[in-house]
Amino acid sequence: MPEADTAAEARKKQRVVLSWSSGKDSAWSLYQLQQDLDVELVALLTTFNAAADRVAMHAVRHQLVTAQAAAADLPLVAVTLPWPCSNADYEAIMSQTLDSLREDYAPTHIAFGDLYLEDIRDYRLRQMQDTGIGTLFPLWQSDTKALARAMIDGGLQAVLTCVDPKAMPRELAGAAFDANLLTQLPDSVDPCGENGEFHTFVHAGPMFRNALPIIVGETLERDGFVFTDVVPADTDAS
Repeated sequence: MPEADTAAEARKKQRVVLSWSSGKDSAWSLYQLQQDLDVELVALLTTFNAAADRVAMHAVRHQLVTAQAAAADLPLVAVTLPWPCSNADYEAIMSQTLDSLREDYAPTHIAFGDLYLEDIRDYRLRQMQDTGIGTLFPLWQSDTKALARAMIDGGLQAVLTCVDPKAMPRELAGAAFDANLLTQLPDSVDPCGENGEFHTFVHAGPMFRNALPIIVGETLERDGFVFTDVVPADTDAS
């Protein structure tokens, strides 16, 4: 193909920023988008709790998310949210973030790893509708039992960093997201934790060029949830 034609074809690609939680759904969305010839991934976008410098609910350290982005060969756009954070503050900060994304990355779309919760998807669509940036949902309406199996069979490796003890055994905090875990989940728990039953941190998989060496650290209960810390293997847990 002539060089001019190649450049024209490249310009047709969707320039995608992926909303990145550090967990398995984000990671599997990344993997799906990496295989889409119509997509050019340009950045990962993550919000962090200002008080703890961690991903909200997942409670994953900023350092580890930075390592994930490096393993995906993508820049990380880190957004700091105050704690507590009102909805008005959140929307104002994200509006400013979109302005910065337009300037720095010129995205045509932002992708989200949502599976089937209509209210969350509708909220995202409303927030994006007047921005000139489209939305993508690579995993939308996937069968979550089949999806969980596909992730595990595909080589994704993750740790449960947050568990809702009202929904599932607290002892599963810190467990690996693997075939054995799926057999231990109560029937009422979604295999992908889509209803907030659990959250994960991905440390290896086909979306990364290298695995992240980690140590599964201490577990504690806070605000009604059970959290397990994950620590980079080359640092201490302080």
